[in-house]
This record gives sequence, C-alpha cells and structure tokens, in this order.
Amino acid sequence: MSATGSSNPEYVNARVRSRRGALYDDEDYRKLLRMGPAEIARFMEESTYEEEINALGARFSGVDLIEFALNRNLAKQFNDILDWANGRLYDLIARYLRKFDAWNVKTVIRGIYTDTPREEVETDLIRAGEFGDRRIERLLEATTIEEVVDSLDGTIYGRPLRAAYDDYEESGVLVPLENAVDRAFYENLLDGLVVNEATEQYREFLYAEIDFRNARNALRLARSGADIDPSEYYIDGGRLFSATELSQLAQNPDELVSRIRDSVYGDRLSSALDELERADSLIGFERALEAALLEYSGSLGHVFPLSVSPVISYILAKEREVENIRAIARGREAGLSEDEIEEELVIL
Repeated sequence: MSATGSSNPEYVNARVRSRRGALYDDEDYRKLLRMGPAEIARFMEESTYEEEINALGARFSGVDLIEFALNRNLAKQFNDILDWANGRLYDLIARYLRKFDAWNVKTVIRGIYTDTPREEVETDLIRAGEFGDRRIERLLEATTIEEVVDSLDGTIYGRPLRAAYDDYEESGVLVPLENAVDRAFYENLLDGLVVNEATEQYREFLYAEIDFRNARNALRLARSGADIDPSEYYIDGGRLFSATELSQLAQNPDELVSRIRDSVYGDRLSSALDELERADSLIGFERALEAALLEYSGSLGHVFPLSVSPVISYILAKEREVENIRAIARGREAGLSEDEIEEELVIL
C-alpha cells in the first residue's frame, strides 16, 4: 500500500503469522541435509517456493535454480508485506528493508572486485529494498567500483562511499567500502525515527542489531590480529558500546565477552558466550549472535503483537531460512559433510 493512511498492524500481522507458519522446521532441515541440489529444488517446489521454481526451472538447474528461486521468493515475500501495510507501519517496514539495498551495493562491488561475471552477480541480488529496477540496472552496468560510487549519488550511500574510496584505493581491500555501506544503512535507520509507544520496540530491536553488529566487528578485528582501530568501524546508534570503549575492548577479547555478558543481552547470549570461551570459535559465536537476535526479535513480537515487531521478526526468520537453504545447497554441491553444513545453519 503506502505511507499514507492509518497504520494497520492487526491486518498485516495476521497475514505475517500465516506466512511464518509455512517456514521450514527442524524436520524439513533434516531432510534437506540428506539431499543433493536437484532433490532440494524438488523439495522447494512442494512448498512456498513452488511459483519461483516452476518459473525458473526451464532456464536454470541445480544450485543456480535454487539461488535464483530463493532470492526471487525473498523479494516477493517482503514486497507483499509492503503491499499490505499502510501509514506509519509501511514507513517502518520500508526503512528496515533498505538493508537489501545495502546488500545489493556490496554484492555488486564484490563482483567487480573479484571479476565475477554479471550474470553471477545478478543471481545474488535481492530486489526487496527501495532501489527500483533502473537503479539496480545501473549498478549492474558499472564496470568499475568508481562507476558504482558515481551511480549512487543522491542516495544515502553516495557520500559515504565517495569518502571511503580513497582508503580503498590506498589499501586495495574492500573493507572501507563495505563498512561505509553498512554504516550508512544502520545510521539512517534511526535517523528521524519518531519514538512513541508504537515504535519503542522497533527502536529496541534496532539498538540490539547495531550492538550485535559492533560486537561481531570488534571480535573479528580482535581475532584477526590486524593493526586496525575498531573505532573506524564503529556504527553509531547502539547502546552497549561507545567507539572509544569498543577500541579498548577489542584489544582484549576476554574483557569484550565479559562486557557483553554483563549487559542487558547477557542472559540471551549466555550460551553463545560460553561457546566462544570453550571452543575459541568466532564462526560459532557469530552464528550464536544471529540466533540470539532472532530470538530477541521473536520475543518482542510475542510481547507486543500489535506493533511492527512481529513483522521484523518474520523478516529475520525468512532471511535465515533462505540462508540455511543456500548453505545446504552450496555445501552439498561442494561435497561437505552433514556436520560441516550444520555448523553453517542457524535454527531456533
């Protein structure tokens, strides 16, 4: 629908609950883990991915078919939600779905950087954000990263990317550009947000997502041993760390973990923090962070059923389903064992 009119959370959340009930469960994932790509595609055809598999099945096969179908279905699901929503609810959902614009910008930049064919880059795009087909086509037509930056003039990503471009040219790595995209997205999420009873939970969730992202980035830097100041990668808008504090904590991962454990998220992340300390596994911790955010969003949606929280919770859950299926398909194609693939999954 549109940003005009009155919010309609009762109607939208009722439809979202129906969609949520169709998400894959534990038993579905157990079956998928034993399948090859062709069998996975057939399994998807018998579920909510039927329309996409049937539409694309004549042109693609195997993992390519699965990838295209997943991304097209993801975009359709979220565009449906926008079609249902009105007023303030529409604005809040549209604001959050801009994360897929950020995803698409980073995907195109990585594609150019790694000299990936345009067709493969396009496979990974998710058309669920604010960018229209014309903007995405301009991104895909770019043959240099500088052209990508030029094409984003007038968007929230244009100025930050242009500021980061010199650092990219000097370092030769994508970190400055990708970080500029992430920061632009997250910092604009809260910009201009009018906080009242209807949006308070939305802000609480955004705080958590930014805090978790900062914690992940700091731990990555701490574990990498790289001589990089984490404050350069700090994202404003969370409530757990300041930039200075994060820089100090990143030099001592044990203290960083203790800081998180003592925070408002400590109870929700206790198993993840225990796992990090026991296994010394950053990947395991990142997966645990994702699970904790999913659980946090789900709890907000349960406690505040007439807010935007159930929609945000569904968006995260659907994204995770797509990532899980993608990980299984790619893992099976690469010959990974079931145990190796399971380590990539996040299932609540």
